[in-house]
Amino acid sequence: MPFLTFMPLWALALLVIVLPTALAMLGPVVVRRFVHLDNLRTNNEVAGFKFATVGVIYAVLLAFAVIVVWEKFNDAEANVAREASAAATIFRLADSLTPDRSAPLKQAMAAYLRAVVAEDWPAMEHGHASGDVTRALSDIYSTLLKNPPGERIDPIVLTELLRQLDEISAGRRSRLVASDGTVPPILWYVLLGGAVLTVAFTFFFGTANLRAQMLMTGALSILIFSGLLTVVVIDRPFAGSVKVEPDAFVYVLRDFASVTPP
Repeated sequence: MPFLTFMPLWALALLVIVLPTALAMLGPVVVRRFVHLDNLRTNNEVAGFKFATVGVIYAVLLAFAVIVVWEKFNDAEANVAREASAAATIFRLADSLTPDRSAPLKQAMAAYLRAVVAEDWPAMEHGHASGDVTRALSDIYSTLLKNPPGERIDPIVLTELLRQLDEISAGRRSRLVASDGTVPPILWYVLLGGAVLTVAFTFFFGTANLRAQMLMTGALSILIFSGLLTVVVIDRPFAGSVKVEPDAFVYVLRDFASVTPP
């Protein structure tokens, strides 16, 4: 649900947890107005068996969704760290080149990192890529592969530079893919429908203490919709209140600022 991602966390919690829980706690009261307690009690045994089945199925589905988005979120953080590490390695390997080749390569690398922070991150919030960053990455390849007459790069150094640059390119591609979210639309419908069905099942149990039934329904609702909130918040790793920040790239730029003038 991309439109929920951009809401403040407190507003999202009110919408996804507090409001549904309040409605869920009113559910038993509404049902009691139309169905007598004795009629509800006659269904307790059968309803309890069916509720256990529905609850287990939905718990497995919700847990699966939470685990998947959490793993993707961690993968996004790891990919960003690897991409930044590869950039730092290129800065260090560039020192083995002649000054005429080292300075342009470092400047092209710094320009790419600045573009990532300034343009790629805002674009990824909406699941897009920045064309300027793509061109900045191409400029690094062009700078590295440019071969002035009479100059040669040690093949071992060139191979390692290209390998690290490919690592950066692959890391960026992974970022762009992850920015569009993990949970497909059909699964959102299943998760929401399952949550409503599971909570609504508790309305049709007959207990003498209505207040206790309301509290139990509320507790179940909080648990279920908290899980849904987790999925909503971290489904898109580069957008929303909880997201992967470009700090790794900022640190690399800061560490090599003295050798990469803007």
